[in-house]
Amino acid sequence: MARLIKLIILLLCPVITLAQSVVITGKVLRADTKAPLSHASVFLGNSSFGTTTADDGTFTINGIRPGQYNLIVTTVGFEDKAQPISISSEPGNLTIELSPKNIQLKEVNISTLSKADRKLALERFKAEFIGEDDNAKDCKLINPEVLNFSFHQNKKVLEAFSDEFFIVENRALGYRIKFLMKKFNSDFLTGSVIYQGQRMFEQLPGKESQMKKWQKKRDEAYYGSAMHFYRSLYRDSLATAGFKIYRLTRTINPHRPSEEIIQQNLTKAKGTDDNAFLKWTNIKLSPKYSVQTLGKEQLAIKDVLRKTDQQGLFALTFADYLYVIYTKKWETNYFRDLYREPYMLNYETTIISLLNNDRLVFFDRNGTTVGDSPLYEGTWSKARLSTMLPVDYTPANNQP
Repeated sequence: MARLIKLIILLLCPVITLAQSVVITGKVLRADTKAPLSHASVFLGNSSFGTTTADDGTFTINGIRPGQYNLIVTTVGFEDKAQPISISSEPGNLTIELSPKNIQLKEVNISTLSKADRKLALERFKAEFIGEDDNAKDCKLINPEVLNFSFHQNKKVLEAFSDEFFIVENRALGYRIKFLMKKFNSDFLTGSVIYQGQRMFEQLPGKESQMKKWQKKRDEAYYGSAMHFYRSLYRDSLATAGFKIYRLTRTINPHRPSEEIIQQNLTKAKGTDDNAFLKWTNIKLSPKYSVQTLGKEQLAIKDVLRKTDQQGLFALTFADYLYVIYTKKWETNYFRDLYREPYMLNYETTIISLLNNDRLVFFDRNGTTVGDSPLYEGTWSKARLSTMLPVDYTPANNQP
């Protein structure tokens, strides 16, 4: 079964537009007393731009690439704040107010896990969030103790969250990543993973020879990625970059039960009824779609790309599903439900599904989706923290 993953970014406040001078300045205050808050973390979510406030609560972030970001402010004892910003016009001096956490009103509902179960939960979390590829082997979770886990036995769902940053050192790509995890759900029945949060990238120190190795690995992670695709789309350089796009239509197999029902029956029959287990195993292996048809002609960029009223913000739209082929890399994973025609070469391939009623995905010049993200099947569904790059990343030669 193709692995499915959806990333949800929380947008908590109205959009503020800032300057293309790529500098953000401001001050962080207590909401109740208006006193300055020192040593608060201020960063642009999923980027390498960040700092901490001075004793008087002020901060400055320099060298920002134009684009859409979430400005995140967090410190111990106060509610986090996420403020969407667009780097495109005259700057302003921001004032950010944080409200103290009311611990007494906070509802905590965490299932107690045994030491052995917590170890299993942590391993599952590492596999689903950090990854299982070669890069993941060089990733180390520095402070696993800050993660809280609960497991819903009836739904077979593992949940995780943290009240403070957990830190991962990715020595494959040369980043120290601080992640503020608000929600993580791993569904054992469907295989889907949903998480919410913000991450900040910091460059690991290293010698020049190490920096070159990291740059090479980063470029390998970048080319063919979703970020590369969205950037190539608005630059009108899909063909040069190596991408081909087609329309895919599908008809759901009416005789195949939902994945949840299949898994429930497999679990019920396992070890107790061999005939029933074999029956539901065969049902699980049955096609998810009765008919899949791939368009013969490539779609043009004008068929799927729309401009918006906001400078630097674009929209991707299409009918049915978008079939994306990256012709400069071979696929190394097997995706059972990923449709391929008999004549097709085994290039990296992703199917994009639109989830909102407007059938639009918004993205910016950094190649980052803004608001609701689409659903990915195939190559991009395997992307985990081990291969993720900051949204401001630029490849070594700045090639398409």
